Amino acid sequence: MSVIVGVDEAGRGPLAGPVTVAAVILKNKIEGLNDSKKISEKKRLTLESLILKNALAFSIVHISVEIIEDINILQASLLGMQKAVAQLPNDFDEIVVDGNKCPEFDKPSKAIIGGDGIVAEISAASILAKNSRDRLMLDLHRQFPHYGFNKHKGYGTKFHIQQLQKYGPCKHHRKSYAPIQKLLQMEIF
Repeated sequence: MSVIVGVDEAGRGPLAGPVTVAAVILKNKIEGLNDSKKISEKKRLTLESLILKNALAFSIVHISVEIIEDINILQASLLGMQKAVAQLPNDFDEIVVDGNKCPEFDKPSKAIIGGDGIVAEISAASILAKNSRDRLMLDLHRQFPHYGFNKHKGYGTKFHIQQLQKYGPCKHHRKSYAPIQKLLQMEIF
């Protein structure tokens, strides 16, 4: 039986914070795994504990806003995938990535659209990446409470946009993203 590494990211769409990538090799089947966006936070946290107990190996990588701004979000996500896989022991056979693009790896790999809802290892990576990024956004909320990162995790909600209009962006905002570029051009804060 081949050993598979599942890889997924969280945080491509938000206006703030890093993109987070996880890579997971599972040793046991885990019931209830799915795309992290399709399960509740409570269930994600329960599954995270099971994943950590049942993983042969895992890694989690955060790619900073500075790198996202420098090379763009797609390239930052692909870089994160390479870094996450590179942190694993090398005793696996194949890498499966959620999405339609796969970075270059030294081992056979493939991208699977909707893989986070189909392949257990990708689902596990999706959950680890989402939970890790959410915790990081809670840390950012403690530093910058007026943005409400604890509620929207950096996504472009109505409240987040209102707070950006009031306070302007902080160093953790992705200034190349259209909503923030628009605010910077208007200079309304």
